[in-house]
Amino acid sequence: MMRKYLLLFTMLFSWTLAGAQLKTFISDPGVMARRFAESEMTRFPEAWQLDHGKRLFFGYAQGVGCCAMLGMWKATGDEKYYDYVHRWTDTLVAADGEIWKYDMASYNLDFINSGKTLFDVYARTGEPKYKTAMQTLRRQLRNQPRTCDGGFWHKLVYQHQMWLDGLYMASPFLARYGAEFRDTSALEEAVLQVQLCHRHTYDTRTGLYFHAWDESRRQRWADADGHSPNFWGRSTGWWFMAMVDILDWIPVEMAGRDSIVGYIRALAEVLPRYQRDGLWYQVLDCPDREGNFPEASVTTQFMYAYAKAVRKGYIDARYLQVARDAYDALQRTLLVETGARTPSGEPVISLTRCCAVGGLGGNPYRDGSFDYYIHEKMRDNDAKATGPFIMGCLWLRDSQVPR
Repeated sequence: MMRKYLLLFTMLFSWTLAGAQLKTFISDPGVMARRFAESEMTRFPEAWQLDHGKRLFFGYAQGVGCCAMLGMWKATGDEKYYDYVHRWTDTLVAADGEIWKYDMASYNLDFINSGKTLFDVYARTGEPKYKTAMQTLRRQLRNQPRTCDGGFWHKLVYQHQMWLDGLYMASPFLARYGAEFRDTSALEEAVLQVQLCHRHTYDTRTGLYFHAWDESRRQRWADADGHSPNFWGRSTGWWFMAMVDILDWIPVEMAGRDSIVGYIRALAEVLPRYQRDGLWYQVLDCPDREGNFPEASVTTQFMYAYAKAVRKGYIDARYLQVARDAYDALQRTLLVETGARTPSGEPVISLTRCCAVGGLGGNPYRDGSFDYYIHEKMRDNDAKATGPFIMGCLWLRDSQVPR
C-alpha cells in the first residue's frame, strides 16, 4: 500500500513540475472556455498546428479542436474563432472540392471527423467547394467496408473491426449531413451504426463498452466473443460524446432515437462508480489498480457529454454535478499556467497528462492489455482533450461567454 501511495505522490509531483498550478480558481466555466481557447490559439497560431501538428492535414484531432473554436464563435460572436477555422478549411479544400491529402481508398473513419467543421463554413461562405467536399465524405461512407450486419469497419486495414472511436468520427457527421441536406438514409445510417456498436461492444457485467470488437475473432487482442480485453477511457469518451452529438440532428420521431437516449442514460448512471476525486482513469474500470492514473481526455470528454446531456434534457439534472466535479478537479490537478501570455496579457493555460494515442493491432502490435494502455505516451495539450474541455466548459456555463 505504501508503494502505491508513493507512486501516486511521485506522479502528481511530476505533473506539477510541468508548470505552475493555476493561481486563481476560475469558477465560471464560460471564462475558462475563453481563456483556454485563447491559450490554444497562442500555442498553435494556425489550426493545422493543433494537436502538435507538423503539416497541413485533414486530421481528426484538428477537427475536434476546430469544432471547439466554432463553438466559441457561436457563443461569443467573436470572429477571430471563426477566422481561425476558416483559414484552415480554405487551405485544405481546393476550389474543386478536393481535400488535401485525403485518401478515400483507405476507408478510414478518422478522415470523416474534420468534415463536421465544413457545415458552418459552408453556411457562412456559400462556397460550393465545401459542399462538394462533404459529398465526397458521404460517398466514402456509402461504400465503407462493413461487418456482416452492416457495421462500419474502422479502417480498411482494420478488417472486420468496429471501434468506439469510429462512432464519434462518422455518425455525428452523417446525422448532420442527413438533416441539412435532407438525406434520410444518412440519418438512418447514423442511428444504425450506434445500435450495432452497442450490440457488439456493451458489457453487461460492468455497464461499460469494450474499446473494439473483431467480428472475425482473428486479432490477438480479441477474446472468444471478439472483444478487446479492456475498457480504455478515451474510447468510451468518444462513444459518449458521439451519442450526445448525434441527437442534435435525429428527429424525435425517428426509429432508434429512443434507444440512443437509453444508452446515454445507462452510461451516465454507471460512470460515477469509476470516478475518483472528480477524475477518470486511463483504464476506466480499475482506477485503484497500481500503475493506472487519471487521464485528461477521458475526463474532459465525460465532462462535456454529461453537461450537454443534462442541458439537452437527456439525463437528470443531478448529473450536472458530475461534470462540475470534473471541471473543478481538472483545475486542482491537471491545468497549469505555463509562464507565457496570450495577446490579451492573460497567462497561457495548459492541460497536462493527455494520452497521445491509443489503438489496437498495427505494427508494432498493440494488444489492448492493461500494461499497454498505462505505458502509452503522455503529453500536454492534446486536442483530443483540449477540444472537449472547451466544449464542455461552454455547456457548463450559466451565462454568456465574456469576450
